[in-house]
Amino acid sequence: MDNKLTVLEEIVKEITEMVYEKWKSLLPEDQKTPVALETLQTNTAEFTLFVIQNFINKFNEAAAELTSKPEENASN
Repeated sequence: MDNKLTVLEEIVKEITEMVYEKWKSLLPEDQKTPVALETLQTNTAEFTLFVIQNFINKFNEAAAELTSKPEENASN
């Protein structure tokens, strides 16, 4: 299998890194242990994938709904 990332995988990776850095910056310094940061990384990856998957699903549902409606302005 090719090791190149797809466009979507690259976007997910970049957003995961951005969210991780944001959440990490909010964590008090005394709580930034290796275990806490590893857990934060795992949670960030799962959260990002969850949000993006749900966005894509909602977007596709809305697009399908729009394309299934008859052209309302066709008679105008």
